[in-house]
Amino acid sequence: MSAVLRVCQGASPAEVLGAASAEAWMAFDAGVRNLDGRPWLPDRLREETPRPTAPPPAVALCHPDGRVREAALDTVRTAPELRPLLVVRCTDWVPPVRERARALLAELPGDALFPLAELILRLARPARGGFARALLENALRAGPATEVLALTAHPDRATYRCAYRVVVERGLLTPRDLAATAASCGDVTLQDLCADAAVAAVIPGGAVGPDGAAVLDRLLTARAPRVRAAGVTALRRAGRHSDAEPFLADRSAVVRACARYVLRQDGVAPLPLYRALCTEPDARPAAAAGLGECGDPTTDAGTLWALVEHPLPAVRRHAISGLRALDVVERERLTPLLDDPSPAVVRAVTQALLPGAAGIPESLLRERSAPGRPRAVRVAADRLLRAARLQRRPAPGYR
Repeated sequence: MSAVLRVCQGASPAEVLGAASAEAWMAFDAGVRNLDGRPWLPDRLREETPRPTAPPPAVALCHPDGRVREAALDTVRTAPELRPLLVVRCTDWVPPVRERARALLAELPGDALFPLAELILRLARPARGGFARALLENALRAGPATEVLALTAHPDRATYRCAYRVVVERGLLTPRDLAATAASCGDVTLQDLCADAAVAAVIPGGAVGPDGAAVLDRLLTARAPRVRAAGVTALRRAGRHSDAEPFLADRSAVVRACARYVLRQDGVAPLPLYRALCTEPDARPAAAAGLGECGDPTTDAGTLWALVEHPLPAVRRHAISGLRALDVVERERLTPLLDDPSPAVVRAVTQALLPGAAGIPESLLRERSAPGRPRAVRVAADRLLRAARLQRRPAPGYR
């Protein structure tokens, strides 16, 4: 049975929707408006009810008639379980209802808004939702630290992001905690927020604080490329330029770019270092990609083509990426690598061949899309066939 029908039959809103999500409260509001006839009296109960009865307060707060909704707002003063519907009415399309709801919401103590945070932030997206959000953010800035920190563990993304922004603003977490959060969470927005805050806390104005080394080391060893990139970039502010050298061959292109930037700020040219690293590619496979990102097509293309035949799949893959970065891809030389035993190498070859897919013999690709081929090869052939068809299609207006 739906929540609307249960409340219409006398169930307590606290029992039906007490711990419901923001979406459930919004669905309840919409469900009441969508009931035909008297919204508080479902069709199958009308025959049993000889005369109209007043709707329950929760239903009245969602009534299609704005006058009924407005009259029901005062019931929230003595029924805290109805506060989610008060938040909903703060975005009401009828101005008197909306203004009365906002006045009542503003009377609540700040910490009373914390359990409503998910709903407030969900309703902040459409028009008219900014009032409640501003109240919530002000309450978070002035509220008890323990309650604000508790919201950082909320399952709703918008809620924990909002809480973390206030936590950073108020300095409620140590730099080490911020670095640990950045390194361990999977939310890229949170990674950026916490990593930047951690760096700003331990390197204010260029001077490294007491926790500086520990914070930077935590960022530099993070799995997420964005967090490692933040740590590498911070090495310049910390005066540890040379520590960026190992990251020239990081598996992430953005981290490699940050490492090159830090070294150049110290007067060190990355290109000779890349050329040296590529003489022993087994130890640093991604150095091949880095060489392509800052190398010379005339001088370094030969090195990368030689690495395309390296026995280690990681070296082959990064060498192909380097050829793409240098813009020296030769279709005939790379096409045979569609049969490479490494799926990662096949994906890299596919990316390199896509711009010129129309030049690959269609029979070659159809042969590799046959059911008996490895999955990576079949996927690559299908992608190249689709790209080839698009490239051969006449441009609009062509005659």
